[in-house]
Amino acid sequence: MSQQTIRASEIGSYLYCHRAWWYQRRGVRSANVRELARGAAAHEAHGRRARSLAWQRGLAAALLLVALLLLMLQALT
Repeated sequence: MSQQTIRASEIGSYLYCHRAWWYQRRGVRSANVRELARGAAAHEAHGRRARSLAWQRGLAAALLLVALLLLMLQALT
């Protein structure tokens, strides 16, 4: 009996659609390659936007902290 390694991502694929996982394990190419590529590109763009927003949120928090410190410093003088 041959043993094959199953990756964690394959478990997710199987849980999503066991038939698609089975086809993928047998090397059957998807008929909707173009749609899959568009979906992957959309996910990448979303990830870039999410990282940018996280960076902007951190910058906003830092600027707010600086503004509060300046207001406290001015109130003390």
